[in-house]
Amino acid sequence: MELKEYFENTRGHGVLATADDSGKVDAAIYSRPHFMEDGTIAFIMADRLTHANLQKNPNAVYLFIESGEGYTGKRLYLRKTSEIQDDDLVAQICRRCNYTMYGNDLTRYVVFFSIDKELPLVGSGS
Repeated sequence: MELKEYFENTRGHGVLATADDSGKVDAAIYSRPHFMEDGTIAFIMADRLTHANLQKNPNAVYLFIESGEGYTGKRLYLRKTSEIQDDDLVAQICRRCNYTMYGNDLTRYVVFFSIDKELPLVGSGS
């Protein structure tokens, strides 16, 4: 199954882990990635710690745990390629845009990543 199809059809929970330039790590709950036509993936993010870390260190790991029994899912090793602050693009690709809990002045970015490596949730994938 292609990765895009996997994420379109599989329910679960995702965590995006980043680190700043000194190695201090952060992890945050994130939705499934958005697959772009150019082969990159994108996440919508506010200007909080995850976004700040990516300004200093472009590497991240996305951990996806499938709903249900056991430990099934994916690990995606990512590298930030670009970002854009574009409310129209956010609205276009957002699955559930309800940012009311953050107030009306929330700045959102679409951050694009290349996938360096894909592994299963558990094990080395070999």
